[in-house]
Amino acid sequence: MSASPPLIEVRQLRKFFGPATHPVRAVDDVSFTIEQGETLGLVGESGSGKSTIGRALLRLVEPSAGQVLYRGEDLGAASGSRMRALRRQLQMIFQDPYASLNPKMRVRDILGEALQVHGLAPGRAARQQRIAELLQLVGLQPEHAERYPHEFSGGQRQRIGVARALSVEPEFIVADEPLSALDVSIQAQVINLLLDLRERFALTMLFISHDLDVVEYLCDRVVVLYLGRVMEVGPTAELFARPLHPYTQALLAASPKPDPTVPITHVPLQGDIPSPVNPPSGCVFRTRCPSAVDACAQQRPEPRVVASGRLKACLRDDIAGMTLP
Repeated sequence: MSASPPLIEVRQLRKFFGPATHPVRAVDDVSFTIEQGETLGLVGESGSGKSTIGRALLRLVEPSAGQVLYRGEDLGAASGSRMRALRRQLQMIFQDPYASLNPKMRVRDILGEALQVHGLAPGRAARQQRIAELLQLVGLQPEHAERYPHEFSGGQRQRIGVARALSVEPEFIVADEPLSALDVSIQAQVINLLLDLRERFALTMLFISHDLDVVEYLCDRVVVLYLGRVMEVGPTAELFARPLHPYTQALLAASPKPDPTVPITHVPLQGDIPSPVNPPSGCVFRTRCPSAVDACAQQRPEPRVVASGRLKACLRDDIAGMTLP
């Protein structure tokens, strides 16, 4: 008997913006899988294509090429009616809780809209009860249903965004930097909320973030992006303890350490991330890589298996994994 397919499979995904003559290569040939019940972290510098991938997975933007499969079904080939039905299983928590909630709608309407669209909790009384349950689930009170978004703090608005995503009982959620617009004091509350909900409802999640400490805490595996391409993939504990790709090494070594006695041993990356309109030939990281050789300009490395469960897109085999303090 063949093994069941992953819940989400991304195959050679590309998303280009702008004119065909000079496109912005936001995502360029990205492939990965997400198993059922897994939380996959997506990390990289600003402009690496993280949010574009998250939106392309749910067809909030249409991919330029490639496939996104949900339980083996090609979402790109789904009709409009089929995609509307599938959206009950595929939801998103947006980055900005200030912009993602309609300021003219009360919370009861924000949460009740999806219930109506998908025919859940039919009838006004059942819908009101379900909205009250959702608010309590995310740590808010039923009476908050009558308020407008501007009457809440940033952390409370993000909780409403989480409640909206959960309202249709989805199987898969894309969390697109859900902490970046929140104060540090509020971030821990939302992290604990996500952990609790993930365990309670057996959610599968793509967690997009630039905060490496949060990714290490929340995620089972990590995909490292640079300029729209995959640099490294691996189990979180192994990747953080012993990164294999020069970019992953630099990214993790540059992350602030809570212990001031730990010496800084990494060499900071030189220069800025190149333009996605005119990416470097060969390896896109070569212009900032301290280990680049002439061949890196000629050949574009594809992610390949270098250890059990670990992939690396690098031509050099002599770069050992760096053990971080």
